[in-house]
Amino acid sequence: MLKILDRYLMRKYLSTFLFTCLVFSLIAIIIDFSEKVEEFIDEHLSARQVIFEYYINFIIYINGILWPLFALIAVIFFTSRLAYNSEIIASLASGISFRRLMVPYALSAGLIAGVHLLANHYFIPYGNKTRVTFEHRYIWKESDHGKTRDVHLFIGPGTKVYVRYYSKPDSAARNIRIERFQDGRLVELLRADRAEWQGPPNRWKLRNYEIRRFRGLHEEIVIGRGQEIDTAFNLTPRDFVWYANEKEMLTTPELKAHIAREQQRGVVNTRIYEVELYRRTADPFTIIILTFIGMPLAARKVRGGMGLHLALGVGIGAIFIFLSRFTITFAMNETIPPLLGVWLPNIVFGGIAVWLVRKAQK
Repeated sequence: MLKILDRYLMRKYLSTFLFTCLVFSLIAIIIDFSEKVEEFIDEHLSARQVIFEYYINFIIYINGILWPLFALIAVIFFTSRLAYNSEIIASLASGISFRRLMVPYALSAGLIAGVHLLANHYFIPYGNKTRVTFEHRYIWKESDHGKTRDVHLFIGPGTKVYVRYYSKPDSAARNIRIERFQDGRLVELLRADRAEWQGPPNRWKLRNYEIRRFRGLHEEIVIGRGQEIDTAFNLTPRDFVWYANEKEMLTTPELKAHIAREQQRGVVNTRIYEVELYRRTADPFTIIILTFIGMPLAARKVRGGMGLHLALGVGIGAIFIFLSRFTITFAMNETIPPLLGVWLPNIVFGGIAVWLVRKAQK
């Protein structure tokens, strides 16, 4: 059962954490607003649109990224005050072991990590759908990096499509070729000068088409010069659109389905999506690890006081972020597996946390 001291420490941890989130969220909003206010004015956006479509989701997004760092700062801040007021020493002198003193820290960190885990996989991506759509529509209008020339895709098992040029304004493909293979042999080839999108589900209109079917040594040719035909195949205008932050808009089930679909279609390099998938689980555990690092560091009363502890906390956070970006870069470049690239900082700092707890004052 929770003791009075446990409830006291948990209340301190959670209140300081929420205060830290509030302060840094306000700073982030001020900085972001100063950068985008001209776009808001040029697009004649109402205050309601800016607040409810963008900034509410922006606050959720920025907190989802920085919660591990906020947890570290909160732990160091309030624990350093406890140490400065000799509350930690008094607790240890009364017979409470250091590990027992860490129980409310672990419970609080676990609670925050649980909320963060659920938010990372579902709530934050759901909010990002609105936020990212808002950014692409009003702010970053030229952020679409989807290929439109010489596009090769697998649209199904044994079915490959090639598009010489795709026009996004009218959703039309020029010089399209669809090849179907069976047992490693080409069995059907469809060519068309132009393919026009007709709407879901995957309907296209082909103009000036030619179909060749191969049956051993026999070939069947269907030529539709000056004619058109309606057909359906697994290709949509969405396949020609790609945003760098597209992965942030997908909930975890959608992200897994997207990875499987891209791999099936021959898009081998899906590491950017795999890294995002593993990051969503790794970040909540980072909160627990950084809590176990910050608590032993700040629990010792030192001459520098809170200032020294906060400097150590910011330094540890900076090192962690640097190591995280470093290993993720290696994972993106196929130097190390994506799972290892995401979890390696947690493994390294987890070892540091164990060492600090063992060396903490008793």
